[in-house]
Amino acid sequence: MVKSVANSHRQKSPRLFHSRTRLKIGLLGGSFNPAHDGHIHVSTQACQQLGLDQIWWLVSPQNPLKSREGMADLDKRLVEARLKTAQYPFLRVFAPESNLPSNFTYETIKYLLKTMPLARMIWIMGADNSGQLSKWQRYRDLLKLLPIAVIDRPSYSYHAISIGRQIFRQRYNARQMRNKLACQQIQLPAWCFIAGQRHHASATAIRQNDHNTD
Repeated sequence: MVKSVANSHRQKSPRLFHSRTRLKIGLLGGSFNPAHDGHIHVSTQACQQLGLDQIWWLVSPQNPLKSREGMADLDKRLVEARLKTAQYPFLRVFAPESNLPSNFTYETIKYLLKTMPLARMIWIMGADNSGQLSKWQRYRDLLKLLPIAVIDRPSYSYHAISIGRQIFRQRYNARQMRNKLACQQIQLPAWCFIAGQRHHASATAIRQNDHNTD
């Protein structure tokens, strides 16, 4: 008998309640509408530079800052993201907010930290999204919960660094952040900027191209 998509998602959800894991986990949140090679690139860069054990893609049911127009169903985005990450053992795809009362990142991170108190977590984001950070609900409180790693993206380097200088107390380089995560000795709010090879893939461009070829 073929299992429903919903049941499949429930079975693949992480067992978070009072987990004793000590893994170093990068959290990459977003709509993933759709998941693309740019997400893979950001995840790979973060994993390699920071010595992480896993990267979790946290697929949002609905980003409060984005329009519902053109947003694919959550089930479809989850399936596509899992297909995209199938060949990368360090990547996991979850949608924890589908079972939470709120889809605000601050509340999601609080939940994950509460249920996984020994895990060492860091928020991962592309430089193109760093300008939105100050618009997030309770973003200053969020910065006190865990460090953030910003991965370089084309045309956004200087803007991301400028934003970082304004809102963070402490900036580490990638090696320092890696060591701090391993020792759990990070003075928050703290961030690092990971430069290097950039990837031009964009979900917006992919959707536009799909629309033009229909």
